[in-house]
Amino acid sequence: MDVTHAIDQLRQGQKPQWPSNVESLDFAQSLDESKTIPMTFRPEFIIPTKAQLQRKSLTDDAKTAALASSSDDEAIYFCGNSLGLQPKAVGEHLTAYLKTWGSIAVGGHFTSMEDSPLTPYQDMAAGCAEKMSKIVGASPSEIVAMNTLTINLHLMMAAFYKPTAKKHKIMCEWRPFPSDWYAIESQIEWHGLDPKKSMLLVEPDDGYLMTTESILKLIDENANELALIMLPGIQYYSGQLLDIPTITAHARKHDITIGWDLAHAAGNVELKLHDWDVDFACWCTYKYMNAGAGSIAGAFIHSKHGDNGHYKGLKGWYGHDKSSRFLMDNKFVPTPGAQGFQCSNPSIVDLTCLSGSLSVFEKTSIADLRSRSLLLTAYAEHLLSQIAARNIKDGSFPFEIITPTDPRFRGAQLSVLLPEDVFDDASAALVANGIVCDKRKPGIIRVAPVPMYNTFGDICRFMQIFEKAIWPKMQEQEQQPEQRGAVEARL
Repeated sequence: MDVTHAIDQLRQGQKPQWPSNVESLDFAQSLDESKTIPMTFRPEFIIPTKAQLQRKSLTDDAKTAALASSSDDEAIYFCGNSLGLQPKAVGEHLTAYLKTWGSIAVGGHFTSMEDSPLTPYQDMAAGCAEKMSKIVGASPSEIVAMNTLTINLHLMMAAFYKPTAKKHKIMCEWRPFPSDWYAIESQIEWHGLDPKKSMLLVEPDDGYLMTTESILKLIDENANELALIMLPGIQYYSGQLLDIPTITAHARKHDITIGWDLAHAAGNVELKLHDWDVDFACWCTYKYMNAGAGSIAGAFIHSKHGDNGHYKGLKGWYGHDKSSRFLMDNKFVPTPGAQGFQCSNPSIVDLTCLSGSLSVFEKTSIADLRSRSLLLTAYAEHLLSQIAARNIKDGSFPFEIITPTDPRFRGAQLSVLLPEDVFDDASAALVANGIVCDKRKPGIIRVAPVPMYNTFGDICRFMQIFEKAIWPKMQEQEQQPEQRGAVEARL
């Protein structure tokens, strides 16, 4: 198989041709050994074993190690869209932090240790901003590492949402992640408005997907009342990647402020936030950026907005320019760009974890990660279609992939919708076999092969277990070729 050509096809929205032995572990391993596919950074991560997934104590290392004798004992982890695996560099960075804190204490704010991977504490947020800027397509001055995702959404809306009697609506998706809904709802209420009148919902056109055409039409129809558009880069439930540049350009045409929640997009797909003229964006770093549970988040504010005083952002000590921050004269001088939006002294532990995880990204590019991801997810999609084709029961498909079939409009994640009477048993079977996937009711198993550390072998082994978990085989006969083709077309 010409994998370079296959990746080029996927980037153009086409599906590659897979060989007849596509379902074999030998084929999967041949892809993992291929030198023409962007490399995996799996050795840079701690991959839990099946035994470790069951552990109840932190002191049972000998016991769990005894149960793990080969790579087959490693867990299959497809949950990086919820929490990324731990990079080994994070532990190394944390050790350096603890030694610094334990030896020079407060001096760590200003002192650079010659053999440390860390900068002085005062410079760590800016250092992480510089590393993240390459991942989201921005200049370092447009990025800030601070707070958590929902807090940053609140801060951005406090700065950018300025409703009037006429222009008061916020456009958002029909099914946002709960924290986004709560943030938007409470910001509207904060201004004394009624969310039922001021939230403009983008409904799906067919099933679970929103079309770009409908979003643009909705903007046109409500342009005179829209004060803000805030949409997800990738919709968490369906895995749909929205057309960020086209929708942003249309908002700009109507002079409407637009922000993006990139929780499921940052570190997953290629972004060009500056070139696309996005006003602001927010993301967490514990999913595809692998910085640890609840880790410090990131935000983008376009350089055209200058400092935070331009939009009357909320002031805080760490938004004050570093050159005069310690004068303590209470005369606020905002740091130019996004870092002027900082309020509190950031957690150095959080920044240490983020710095460690971002050090892995510095060894590759988001373009290479995306190329690898396109092929991984397309491989998973194809194997799922094969499973569906031979497990039709009573004329019904055993599951439905609700993520877009066009690879240009999805990230790593495939959302597999199961019947409710199958969902719980299938989920339990996956867990019993050392497979970690995210489940979102009603009926969705989110399968996310992360290019940083997942392999084609992971996908092949997962599919063998998944097929047994979701549906007993319909005898041993295969469906007619024309029936299989119809199934694959629908999937």
